[in-house]
Amino acid sequence: MNPMSTTIYTIGHSNHSFDKLAQLLQQHRIKVLIDTRSRPRSRWVPWFNRQNLESVIPNLGIEYKWDGTRLGGLPSDQGFYKPNPQPKRKKAFPTVVDYDKVARQRWFQEAIGELLEAANHKRTAVMCAEENPQNCHRAQLIGNALKRGAKVLHIRKDGALEPQSADHTIA
Repeated sequence: MNPMSTTIYTIGHSNHSFDKLAQLLQQHRIKVLIDTRSRPRSRWVPWFNRQNLESVIPNLGIEYKWDGTRLGGLPSDQGFYKPNPQPKRKKAFPTVVDYDKVARQRWFQEAIGELLEAANHKRTAVMCAEENPQNCHRAQLIGNALKRGAKVLHIRKDGALEPQSADHTIA
């Protein structure tokens, strides 16, 4: 199969209701949902906690997988963080993830290969919390890694598809 004929979708659950997320996944005929949150839980939208998704997503005819260890945006190893280039911004953290360094790791590259393989067989989406891909590792890390081997489309809250572009730069 031509790698560029492979399409991978991304979606952010944001503060949607579960029904809204389900509608978006079904609208785009997603068959595999890969949760890429490093910490797959939320006190604000607990219906998106990993345990809940593991039990309800299959009821939609969608396979649910969690791979936040390898594809997550918040590595546990502090060696993958660098000083924030904009530390004076409101609510800025003193360090940010060095996505370029993460992207070079064997475990990350293996996960990307597995993601491409899955998408070659079933319509696949990666999920995180942030609705806007510009503000999320789905575009900045995963999307940038995938765009050399697949078409990446971000599902937005209105159902529109936003293509991965050069504008999704690594911070």
